[in-house]
Amino acid sequence: MNRKDQEEPSRQKKKKAVKHGDYSVFFKKKRDKKAVLNKFPGKKKGPVPPEKKEDKVKRPRKYSKTTYTRGVDDGMVRLNKFIADAGICSRREADKLIEAGVIKVNGKVVTEMGVKVALSDKVQYDNRTLNPETLRYVLLNKPKGYITTTDDPFERKTVMQLVKKACRERIYPVGRLDRNTTGLLLITNDGDMAKRLMHPSHNIEKLYHVTLDQPLSKKDLQSIAEGIELDDGFIKVDGIGYDEIANDRKEVGVKIHSGRNRIVRRIFESLGYKVEKLDRVIFAGLTKKDLPRGRWRYLTEKEISFLKMH
Repeated sequence: MNRKDQEEPSRQKKKKAVKHGDYSVFFKKKRDKKAVLNKFPGKKKGPVPPEKKEDKVKRPRKYSKTTYTRGVDDGMVRLNKFIADAGICSRREADKLIEAGVIKVNGKVVTEMGVKVALSDKVQYDNRTLNPETLRYVLLNKPKGYITTTDDPFERKTVMQLVKKACRERIYPVGRLDRNTTGLLLITNDGDMAKRLMHPSHNIEKLYHVTLDQPLSKKDLQSIAEGIELDDGFIKVDGIGYDEIANDRKEVGVKIHSGRNRIVRRIFESLGYKVEKLDRVIFAGLTKKDLPRGRWRYLTEKEISFLKMH
């Protein structure tokens, strides 16, 4: 048996040790031995003694109350929002229906803007009683070749075709993934949550697995980490590192919270690289573990509560 054959089993063992969905290997840091020191005044620096198990107090993790019904203020909600929540149309289109005098509240026609109604009120449109929608949260592992839109005039494949059996309510993608980009995409009818997750000020973290046409040099990796100037302004990623499993420097992990159009691809293209594959593996703490490509699942109550805390 030659030396290469002897080394092969150990390599395979190392590869199997990495669990699916664990992308911490992209951002390994060298351990700083000097960092583990006592910081108490009046004492000599030295190794911190191991913490006793009895000293650890496990505290239950707190989550906000999960609800599947749209939130209202003091039991009241604007009439246009009530209509939109019922899946009839958007808020702007609902205003037009109200102005047209085709909306009734408790048997009376309402044409005034800004009117609030209670969930117990009887709201009718075209002699049909409306009910606020149940909130739905669907996580899709988007495959290549699908565009992120609710409707396409050119009749191309859309992500909505993949989740058409998920629910009867009208749901919408949160953000956008390019046609050739794969990975996690949240689809929901919770407009308030969608706005929070898409707004840059909330710093929603996204992790992308990037495959390049050539090895990424250490110099360029450092440049991306420090930030680079693009046509639409300066951009700095939250983290970047080589994929140590691939070990060819063509595959890297990129953490970023910016929602600018094609931002990850443009970062590498500006330095002369071509992105051959781009996969979003983490979105707002959600992972694609146990979620095959092209499949979807409902979020758990725990996941929904976590997202509502953002």
